[in-house]
Parts: sequence; structure tokens; C-alpha cells
Amino acid sequence: MSISINTNSSASMAASNLSANNSMLQKSLQRLSSGARIVDAADDAGGLAVSMKMSAAIRRTGATNTNLSNAQSFLKTQDGAFAAATKVLTRMSELSILAQDVTKTSGAAGDTGNYQTEFKALQAQLTDIGAGTFNGVTMFTTAATATAVNVYTNEDSTTQTTISKAAFLNETNMALAMNTAGSTIDSSAAAKTATASINSALTSLATMRANNGAESSKLGFAQEMLTTNKNNLESANSRIADVDVAAESTQLARYNILQQAGTAMLAQANQSAQSVLKLLQG
Repeated sequence: MSISINTNSSASMAASNLSANNSMLQKSLQRLSSGARIVDAADDAGGLAVSMKMSAAIRRTGATNTNLSNAQSFLKTQDGAFAAATKVLTRMSELSILAQDVTKTSGAAGDTGNYQTEFKALQAQLTDIGAGTFNGVTMFTTAATATAVNVYTNEDSTTQTTISKAAFLNETNMALAMNTAGSTIDSSAAAKTATASINSALTSLATMRANNGAESSKLGFAQEMLTTNKNNLESANSRIADVDVAAESTQLARYNILQQAGTAMLAQANQSAQSVLKLLQG
């Protein structure tokens, strides 16, 4: 190779290699400090696009799981109302039996009238229970039958299940709470009619609680599936977007050595031009 003053090819090549090594060293430092394999889109354009979609799906899955948890809380609150209503109806049935005692005096001023006072208070309590809400949302419908409410069970809202707003006050003989037939126990005959109505109401309430439990169980399994899907999405996204710390640490050590070597060789290449002066001086 000829010796020239204007051009130092060795120094130019050393400088180019040093610049490339320094760039890779900085990239490796960014990856290790951020934990991300893809620092900018140019690193893996296709992988970045897939990772973005997966990240969005992960966030939606988490939000869907939150919605299901809220639906579970709705059902648990509803079941609590059913449990309270069961106690109320059980006490009402007890009062209706006591009112049929032949040793009790009838009428508003008699013994059965005293039972009737508590009976009426419990009817009002059933009405209050039937008006219960969860976060401002009614738990029971005023329709003749239960109303289905849709709950989405996957992140893209293509799969759904239903929970029920029970027809609490309109189920068979639950109308006791609204002072209709079978709503008094101020006489032995009336108490007998009330007993049959209350037993029917308890049967309806038992069915509602069973439906509530089935719906809660269904949501529980849906949540398990969401959790599994979310874990799988996170694992898949991690393989695309997250840096392999062990491998990248090895690369960092390599780039460090190359940078130091490049710096040393650039200094040597710059010194090589000094040989021209020796020729001129000779």
C-alpha cells in the first residue's frame, strides 16, 4: 500500500469500526437498562407490531377480569340479600304458625294482632330488601320474571355469559311483601293461608339462591380462563419484547472490548502518518 499525506485509509476504517462498535455498545446498555429487547422500531419492526397488539390484549384481559370480579361482587351482595330474606320469611312462617294457636285471641286487639304487627314490619323489610342496589345498580327487577344481564368473558367482547336480576318481589307468593293475598295473620284462618304462601315464597327464594350460586360458579371458571390467557399472553409477549439479560450481558462485554480495541487501533492508525515525516526528514 502506498504512503500518502492526504488520505489515511487505516485511520478512516478504524474510526468507522469504532463508531459502529460504540453504537452497538450504547444499544446494549439501553436494552439492559430498560429490560426491553426492542429499544426502537428499527430493532425488530415486525416483532414490535406483534408486541403492541399483545400488550393491548393483556390490558384488555385484565380489565375484563376486573369486570368479572365486580359481577361476582354483585352476585355476592345479591346472595346476601337472599340470605336476609330467608331469615325474614322464616320468622314470618314462625309467626303464622303461632297465630294458629287455639289458645290465642283473634282480632287486631288480640294476641294474633300482636303477631300481625311484627308480621307487617317484616313485610316492609322484604320490600326494602327488594329495593337493594349495588353501586347504584338495582339487584332485583320489578318485572314478572328475572332479567338477564350480559357479562363479557373475553378480552375482545365476543364471548359473554349472563347473570340475573331476580324478580324478587314478583316470584310466586313473594307478593307477601306488597300486602296482597296471604299477607295477614290476624286470625287463625288467615294465618293458615299465610303459612302456605310463605312456604311457596321460601321455595322460590331457594331457587333464586341456587341460580345465584350457579352464576357465581360460572363466572369463577371464566375468571380462571382469563387468568390463564393473560399469563400465556404475557409469556409470549415477553419472548418478543423482553431482553435476555444473560445473552445481552455477554454482548455488552464483547462490545466493551471492541470499543477499547478500536480506540487503541485508531490511535495507532493516526500515528502511522508520522512515518511520512521521517521520509521527508531523511
